[in-house]
Amino acid sequence: MKKTYIWVLVALLWVVALLNYLDRQVIFSVLPLVARDLHVPESRLGLLGGAFLWIYGIVSPLAGYLADRFGRRRVILASLLIWSAVTYATGLARNFPEVLAARALMGVSEACYLPAGLALIAAFHSARTRSLATGLHLSGVYVGTVLGGVGGGWAGEHFGWRAPFAFLGLAGILYSAVLVFGLREPPAPSDSGSAAEEPPVKLIATLRELLRLPGFAYMTVAFGGMSIANWLIYTWMPYYLYERFGLSLAAAGFQGAFYIQAASFIGILAGGWLADRWSQANPRGRILTQVAGLIGAAPFLFLAASTATQWVLIAGLVAYGIGRGFYDCNAMPVLCQFARAEQRSTGYGIFNLAGCLAGGTAAALAGFLKSVIGLDGSFRAAAVVVFACGLLLARLRCPAPDPAR
Repeated sequence: MKKTYIWVLVALLWVVALLNYLDRQVIFSVLPLVARDLHVPESRLGLLGGAFLWIYGIVSPLAGYLADRFGRRRVILASLLIWSAVTYATGLARNFPEVLAARALMGVSEACYLPAGLALIAAFHSARTRSLATGLHLSGVYVGTVLGGVGGGWAGEHFGWRAPFAFLGLAGILYSAVLVFGLREPPAPSDSGSAAEEPPVKLIATLRELLRLPGFAYMTVAFGGMSIANWLIYTWMPYYLYERFGLSLAAAGFQGAFYIQAASFIGILAGGWLADRWSQANPRGRILTQVAGLIGAAPFLFLAASTATQWVLIAGLVAYGIGRGFYDCNAMPVLCQFARAEQRSTGYGIFNLAGCLAGGTAAALAGFLKSVIGLDGSFRAAAVVVFACGLLLARLRCPAPDPAR
C-alpha cells in the first residue's frame, strides 16, 4: 500500500499545483476586461503582479517554517482552502483596491503551498524516486501556467472576467475536502529520529542552521539566478514576440508560454529519471543533472534573444525549457541531501524568497532598460546569469550521501 500511496500522493498534489498556478495566472489573461470594468488606469495594472510576487517571496520562509513546525498536511489544506476562498472573492471585487487586496492575500496563502508540498513528497519518496516524483508534481505548475493564460482568456471573453475566479475558487474549496481524506503525514524520517523525541522546530535556529549549511548559499543564488530568467520570460516574452515578429497579442501570448512550458515538462521527466539513476552511482548525480541543465539551457536562451527568425527563437525556447526542467525537478531533492527533514520546507521558502526578489527586480529593470538595451539585451544578460549559476553549482560538494537512501 505504501508503494502505491507515494504515487497517489504525487497525483493528489499535482492537482493542487495546477490550481495554485491557475489561480495566480488567470488574472493576467483578463487584465483588459478588469481595467475596463473597474476603470483602472494601465499604469496601475502592474501592481497586481507586483503585490502578489513581492508578498509571496517575503512570506515564503515563514510559510516554510510553519509547515516544518506544524505539519505539511495541515499547511497544505489551510493554504488551498484560503487561497481558493480569496480567488472566489476576487470575482466579487467592486473596485481596484479590493482586487489588489485579494492579490496580496493570495500571495500570503499561496506561499504556504509549494515548500510544504515538495517537502511532503520528498518525505514519502526515497532517493530512488525523489527527483522523478518532484518533476511529475511540478508538471502541474507548467500546465497551470498555460491553462491560466489560455483558459482564462477564453472564459473571460465568453462569460466575463469574474466567471473564471468563481469557478476556480469553488473548485479549490471542493478539492480541499478530497485532500482531507487523501493526504497523510509521513512516518518519522529515518535521518532525524522519532518525531516524539525531537524538540519543537524554532524559526531563528532553523534559519541560522540552514544559512550555515555548506553549499546552501550556492543553491540559493542559483535559484535566484534561474528565477531572473524565468520571470523575464513570463513577463516580457509575449511582448517581445509581439514587437519583434509582429504577432497578434493572442499568438504572442500562446507562443510565449506554450513552447517553453511543454519543453519544461519533457525536461522534468527526463531530468528526474536521469538524476534518480545517476545519484545511485554518484552522490552528486542530482547536482550534476542541474549543472547540465543550466549550462545547456543558457546558450539557447542567448540564441533565442539574438535571432531574427521566429522558428529559431522557438527552437531556442524549447531547448531552454528542457534544461530548465532538468534544474527544477532537482531543487528540492538536492536540498534534501544537505538539510534535515524538519528544515526542508523552510529551506525551500528561502529559495522562493530569493527567487521572487531577484525575478521581480529583473522584470522591473527590464522595463526601465528597454529603451537602452532592448528586451533582447535583457534576455541575453539573463542567459549569462543562468550559465554562471551552472558553474557555481558545479562547485557544490555533498556533505554526505542522501540521508533518505
